[in-house]
Parts: sequence; C-alpha cells; structure tokens
Amino acid sequence: MSNMIEIRWHGRGGQGAKTASLLLADAAFNTGKYIQGFPEYGPERMGAPITAYNRISSEPIRIHSNIYEPDYVVVVDDTLLESVDVTAGLKETGAIIINTKRDKEHLQKSLKGYAGRVYTIDAKKISEEALGKYFPNTPMLAAIVKVSGIMSDEEFLQDMQGSFKHKFAKKPEVIDGNMKALEMALSQVTQIQ
Repeated sequence: MSNMIEIRWHGRGGQGAKTASLLLADAAFNTGKYIQGFPEYGPERMGAPITAYNRISSEPIRIHSNIYEPDYVVVVDDTLLESVDVTAGLKETGAIIINTKRDKEHLQKSLKGYAGRVYTIDAKKISEEALGKYFPNTPMLAAIVKVSGIMSDEEFLQDMQGSFKHKFAKKPEVIDGNMKALEMALSQVTQIQ
C-alpha cells in the first residue's frame, strides 16, 4: 500500500501517547481516511515505556500487526532515547519528532546514526504555558500532523475543536487551553536535521 502512512509512538505510561494516537486516528477518519490506532500492551504502569501505533491510508488497511518499519516516530519523552531504540526500522524517507530541549549534537548521538529528518518541539513548555500543567500529548499530536502532512492545519484544528467539545463536555474550561497548545505546537515544531 504505497499511500499508507505508519506512525510509531514512544512514551511513558501516563503521558498520553496512547490517547494522542487514538485522537490522530479519529481526526484522520473524519477526513475520509482509513485508520488504525492501537497501543502495544505489556506490563505497563505509570512511567513505564509504552508504544502506540497509527496506520492512515486512503485505501482499506488489511494489515493487522505492530509497525516495524514506520514512516514516522514520535518520542513523547526524550529520556527514552537512552533506553529504547526509537529509530529501529524507521525509514530514512520519514522523520522522527522528539519532545526535547536537548541540542542537535546530543540528539545525533542518541539516534544511532539515523540520517533522516529530525524534528524537535518543547512540548513541556507549550503545555505548561497553554494548559498550566505538563501534558505532552497535545503538542506532540499537533507536531506529527504538521510534519507528516496527514491533513491541513485548518482541518486538524477544526476537527480537534469538535473532538475536545465532546471529550471535555463536563470540563469545557480546558478546551481553550488544549486548542492553544495545538496552535502553538503547529508553529513551533522545528527541523534540526
């Protein structure tokens, strides 16, 4: 399937990588795409490394397995760079997006010679400014949409506004902060390689 995009998420339990992958799947579905969004479960607990996946295509998806050669990798927690091979199988034609403040030289050492595109975003700063707390999944969701081009920024923001109204129906006061975090992330994701 040549038009299929495969994404692998790396995070820690409680950081929202699974939720972000499911929100991405919903947003892509709402633009008429075929989707998959699923976590890989093991003995997860708060703070333990977790993996989640997305497949997005304009044609029906007939593959039902984990993703071993992703087009994109999203790293929600940069401490995982030291303990998980986040670039395993990552296509050089794709990209990796890392939530970090670390410099390019440090990241290059951690990425084991990966020669494809590398993007960074400070999801901590964005979420604390927009939401008042550290919720890295919202900025990381916007970053993968921006880098992958799965949909336009406008389609994405419109869909997420509706999604947040539904998800936060009992807490509407958090919608504006989440939307602000998405908008900030769309403009602040930076290519460093």
